Amino acid sequence: MNPNTPSKLEKILRAGHLAVTSECGPPRGSDAAHIVHKAELIKNHVDAINITDNQTSVCRLCSLAACIRLKLMGLEPVLQMVVRDRNRIALQSDILGAASFDIHNVLCLSGDHQRFGDSAQGQNVFDLDSMQLIQTVRRMRDEGKFLGGDAIGRPPRMFVGAAANPFADPFEIRVPRLAKKAAAGAEFIQTQCIYNIEKFERWMEGVRERGLHERVFILAGVTPLKSAGMARYMKTKVPGMDVPDEVVKRMAGTPKDKQAEEGITICVESIQRLKDVKGVAGFHIMAIEWEERVPGIVERAGLYPRPALN
Repeated sequence: MNPNTPSKLEKILRAGHLAVTSECGPPRGSDAAHIVHKAELIKNHVDAINITDNQTSVCRLCSLAACIRLKLMGLEPVLQMVVRDRNRIALQSDILGAASFDIHNVLCLSGDHQRFGDSAQGQNVFDLDSMQLIQTVRRMRDEGKFLGGDAIGRPPRMFVGAAANPFADPFEIRVPRLAKKAAAGAEFIQTQCIYNIEKFERWMEGVRERGLHERVFILAGVTPLKSAGMARYMKTKVPGMDVPDEVVKRMAGTPKDKQAEEGITICVESIQRLKDVKGVAGFHIMAIEWEERVPGIVERAGLYPRPALN
């Protein structure tokens, strides 16, 4: 592949199509069959697949290696990178490693604090923050230079992404924070799971008022609920999550053996409603250890078949 060729995800978005991405968590071991199986389940229904980077601060197969596995399968990976574990030398090195395999999408993240994972005694790094990582990737790509100023041989051609949480407190800073990420150089955004659609719509109003929807592609995040217990857990135990009471009641009012299907239906209804929100450029489907349900969600939501590119 020509290193200057845009990624498939970038092409889809710039062509004006609604993009669909999903994500896979690597295994807690070195057997690649786990990630290959997950990717096989969803590959025909999504434009790109995120590979998480030691999510929840639990040690797993590294994101870069898993992305290479997907690339060798002919698929489109999104390399998630957190700044928690690596300093600027290692971060830049991994960006070059991804570019050497023509991996052209990166999602720049802070990362969950290590106290939440299996190595609470581990030392965090945070040499750069997530916005500085965005700036770093853009400098490496656009200027062809390392942070230290030296020239890069074959600069990385990265489509640069970031995350946004429209629901975290205080709500008033959510749009300004997105504006900072856009100013840092983010080109696409994947949001936190959306259950409170009204609040998301208010956030998008602020996004449009500042013209940010014309500067970054916003992929609305959705996660299907498996049970009423999962809905209650997401509502009360997961920081930055906003699950309205009516969603919990709807799940709880469904017989247990039908709750999974009801969760899928809620997810599909959410996508269909979010399609009508001006500025939404696509969807990021986070089916946590439930990848086999992604194709059905995509089809029922009217997002299949995926557009073909020349």
